Amino acid sequence: MKARNLGTLYDLETLEWGPVEKALDDGIPQAPDTGGPNRHTCWLATIDEDGSPHVTGIGALWSQGSWWIETGATTRKGRNIARDPRCTLSVATHDFDLVVEARAELITDPMVVAARAKEWAADGWPCEVDESGIALTAPFSAASAGSPPWNVYQLVAESATVLQTVEPGGATRFDF
Repeated sequence: MKARNLGTLYDLETLEWGPVEKALDDGIPQAPDTGGPNRHTCWLATIDEDGSPHVTGIGALWSQGSWWIETGATTRKGRNIARDPRCTLSVATHDFDLVVEARAELITDPMVVAARAKEWAADGWPCEVDESGIALTAPFSAASAGSPPWNVYQLVAESATVLQTVEPGGATRFDF
């Protein structure tokens, strides 16, 4: 991993990735009234066919050192990812803002899909693996996810920018 200090103009130190990863491992709640100021929302940006950005709020999951998302294949973000897997995921926490540049990889390993389903369910979304063994279903989801089945994607990070929002501050880009 390569770290580049973006805060040199203000004599700020290069941030460490370890505390960011620990905070993500400890959990970033997305349910109302569980984060700051009211909750944390993850924002996924994909690339439309004409090259313009498409940004949408999403119930992302941090697990196994990666971000994970789910969506229907016919949704706008699902079609965008199928055509061009480059994307970004952003989230603001109390201590830092994070933007991850990644490639979305469709996951078809039944064991991995089942593990993520179990984690999403433990977080309060009652999803389960559907009869195909490689997609999710649930009694409900965000309207932007489309109808089930929902594909699971791992966001394979290529870089991340962290802006520390508490003293002493700092801004660092990490290339993985």
